[in-house]
Amino acid sequence: MRELVRTNDAVLVSAVGALLDGANIHHLVLDSNMSIMDGSLGVLPRRILVHEDDNLAARRLLTDAGLAHELRDDD
Repeated sequence: MRELVRTNDAVLVSAVGALLDGANIHHLVLDSNMSIMDGSLGVLPRRILVHEDDNLAARRLLTDAGLAHELRDDD
C-alpha cells in the first residue's frame, strides 16, 4: 500500500474517496476513527492509501483533478 494523501480536511478525504471510487481504484482511509482520541477536533490527519499497482493511476487522477498539491511525496 502507498500513502496518497494525508490530511485533516474531512471534505478533501471525501472528495478524494469519491474520485477514486469513480475510477474504480480501491483505497483505504486510515485513522478516520481517531476523532475519538482527539476529541472530534480533527487535528489528527487521515491517510488515504492505494495499492502499489494503482499508485500511478491514482496520482494521475488527482493531478488531473487539480489536487496535485495534496499528494504525498512518492518515495
